[in-house]
Amino acid sequence: MGSASRCFSLQNSCNASSAIGILYDPPLGFRFRSPIRKIVRMSATQTENPRISFESLPIKPPSHPTYDLWGVIKSALSEDAGDQGDVTCLATIPSDMEVEAHFLAKENGIIAGISLAEMVFHEVDPSLKVEWSQKDGDSVHKGLDFGKVYGRAHSIVVAERVALNFMQRMSGVATLTKAMADLASPARILETRKTAPGLRLVDKWAVLIGGGRNHRMGLFDMVMIKDNHISIAGGITNALKSVDLYLEQRNLQMEVEVETRTIEEVEKVLDYASQTKTSLTRIMLDNMVVPLPNGDVDVTMLEQAVNFIGRRFETEASGNVTLETVHKIGQTGVDYISSGALTHSVKALDISLKIDTELALQVGRRTQRA
Repeated sequence: MGSASRCFSLQNSCNASSAIGILYDPPLGFRFRSPIRKIVRMSATQTENPRISFESLPIKPPSHPTYDLWGVIKSALSEDAGDQGDVTCLATIPSDMEVEAHFLAKENGIIAGISLAEMVFHEVDPSLKVEWSQKDGDSVHKGLDFGKVYGRAHSIVVAERVALNFMQRMSGVATLTKAMADLASPARILETRKTAPGLRLVDKWAVLIGGGRNHRMGLFDMVMIKDNHISIAGGITNALKSVDLYLEQRNLQMEVEVETRTIEEVEKVLDYASQTKTSLTRIMLDNMVVPLPNGDVDVTMLEQAVNFIGRRFETEASGNVTLETVHKIGQTGVDYISSGALTHSVKALDISLKIDTELALQVGRRTQRA
């Protein structure tokens, strides 16, 4: 194996006994060295690939204490390579051939994942050169050539699908987020924890690129008292008391949100807060948007709750949030609107990476995708 070869594992180690060892050689691709199953441990430190700094990105990924974005990229590449590498490339592409490939948008939308795609290409082969005419968050239209990558043909094709998978999903999230954020104004749109397993930070990064705001990253960075917590605690007041006591005893300071489902629960929360020093910062108004038979929604209950709370706490509407309803919800005076659909029902934006761009555009026009 040549000096250009690099060795790493899913735990950033070349120790085959502690993780799945992977060997990478640009002409050969990724090859498993030892199929030993271990749990992947995410690292909070960014020690990989100094060529790309998160601080230099136009829209930075959200912070997370244990999420290793480079580890996610490596895992995606290794699951694609399996134990043999790209056998089609090995059979058809000379190891020393260099090409230029272009990114083509096949539909209109908001592009996202450009920075992440560049990280994928650099992980596969640091000698690859990537150039963009657009940046994360920009609009693209069907048929637009918005970037290119050039260098070793084998490396480009090996990285292609993983880079596109990230970009297409993130662009779909960003496109829907942009549409909802524009309609929701002056309320601000949030996603939820309903993200693809293992892609929490990636999905939430796409929401930021689309102009949305991030809700809590996970279970650790915000207290969120939901219906099941309330039921187990014996009521909404007991749940709030328990949270305040927990935070006080541990000298913790963080945002606290409580879910309410009725006006009566809102009254109980406000009554508790009027008599007790509390860490509560936001009240969720869940399913107070009522669907009507004609497809419209009734926001009377939501408006009543928002007016009742006033400016004492932030407010968040949740439930029955769609592109058709979000504008009406946003006009009630609520501060935030959360939508799980931003990430759990995303439609990927169609993007391709083509070496023969003229032929790709001909086919695209024939199929009305360019």
